[in-house]
Amino acid sequence: MKKRKSIVTLSMVLVFVMLACNMPGVAVKPEGEPSITADAPVTSTPAVQADQATATVVPSPTVELPTPTQEITHSLVPLTNIKPGKLINDVMSVDTAAEGRAPYGDSYKANLFERPFLQDMTYVSDLDIVSYNLAYDEKFYYISIELVGTNPNNSLGLNYAVELDINADGYGDYIIAARPPYNVNWSTDNVRIVEDTDRDTGGLSAEKSDGPLPGNGYDTVIFDGGRGENDTDPDLAWVRVNAGNRATVQFAFKVGFAGTRFIYGVLADGGLKSYADLDYVDRFSEEQAGSPEKSEEFYPLKSLYAVDNVCREAFGFTGTGQEPQRCKPTP
Repeated sequence: MKKRKSIVTLSMVLVFVMLACNMPGVAVKPEGEPSITADAPVTSTPAVQADQATATVVPSPTVELPTPTQEITHSLVPLTNIKPGKLINDVMSVDTAAEGRAPYGDSYKANLFERPFLQDMTYVSDLDIVSYNLAYDEKFYYISIELVGTNPNNSLGLNYAVELDINADGYGDYIIAARPPYNVNWSTDNVRIVEDTDRDTGGLSAEKSDGPLPGNGYDTVIFDGGRGENDTDPDLAWVRVNAGNRATVQFAFKVGFAGTRFIYGVLADGGLKSYADLDYVDRFSEEQAGSPEKSEEFYPLKSLYAVDNVCREAFGFTGTGQEPQRCKPTP
């Protein structure tokens, strides 16, 4: 009887032990493994520590300091209040822009452009010349360009220029060219004067297109904002914008530079912007250049686009009125 009770008691003990081992929340820790509690610090495994030790550190980029701008000391600055001179009007395309065309006024053979359009005939009012005029005082000539638009700092990046024909032979001798950004105050920073030293701006003939013809146009920089190595006079040429209703873009250059008699014209250029390729009519055939007028054979614009210029006016002399590229005298 006692033996039976011992067997029953032992069996019950074994059952309780087995039940205890299978109860949830009770873990059996292998012998020798350390306990981890919520307060104990967590350390990386050896593999993770090795990765951290060999990680590549990317250095911060080196900050390049801007090149210091050479300071220019100006001794003679143009006047701020300029009374306009005689207005010379140009053809405008603003009224026919919605139709994707110029109304008239583009005469390729005579080097006259009315092309204030991109190649897809999108109109750019900041290229469309309305008029230009010349005024002067004892120190400076002032040539003003009036545009249909009011933003010479158009995001397209537009260049404006004055061309000077000193001996009235139809070949440009100098171009006074400005590029953005433009300022409402007089500045020489973005102004260049480029000379044609080999008389090829008019191609073979100053009176007509000779394209396609190679040439280097205005080829030698003689003034570069007052900072050029050959600049002897930092006050020679200036530009400013939005100086008045008749002066969306206004140039000033010293009287002694141009003399007392010359023929002059103006240019707005948002296309090729290459003074080495002027006159453009001598670089392309009319077919290559295209036309802004729907009535013309080569409409629409092709290689020559986004450019507007004018007939040239005489200053300081009467002449015959038949000088190449000169505006026809008005009665």
